[in-house]
Amino acid sequence: MIPAMPATAVSSRRTSVVALRFGRLVSMGTVVALILIAGVWASWGSAQHVMLTKGRERGTVHVTRCAGDVCTGPYTPVSVGSRARRSVVIARTVAVRKGETYDVVVKPGSDDVLRSGPAGVLYAWVPMGGALLLASVVVAGGLRRTRVAWVLAGAGVALLTAAFVVI
Repeated sequence: MIPAMPATAVSSRRTSVVALRFGRLVSMGTVVALILIAGVWASWGSAQHVMLTKGRERGTVHVTRCAGDVCTGPYTPVSVGSRARRSVVIARTVAVRKGETYDVVVKPGSDDVLRSGPAGVLYAWVPMGGALLLASVVVAGGLRRTRVAWVLAGAGVALLTAAFVVI
């Protein structure tokens, strides 16, 4: 016959299991928070200029030359107080082509421009879409919260799909 465990051993084991679960919850929650904060941080660098356009220089750029990771072209102002520029720099992405004209916002204190309008806003938030997808995996596997994970994944897919369609 197997002897029964003392009550203190059972209580100690339950305490250990609770502590391990709490530790997993805290550590995985911290990882999810860091992933989401990194997504916002990566997106906000561009999104702030595209979303908060009041007082910023707005206009159009006609892309005349692309080399490497950048394209250049003349800038035509649309907003009051903006000045015309012979050449501005826009990041070369799949959505920027030579010969096309794009609505842009000028980054303050530079000749760098970002696409504006819905396409620019969605493109600026693409890193956040990736962060949502990554966080959903951690939430599902590490926190074992499948419904929350599906919501995060759905939001990430929706954001990335919308950016792809608009651009």
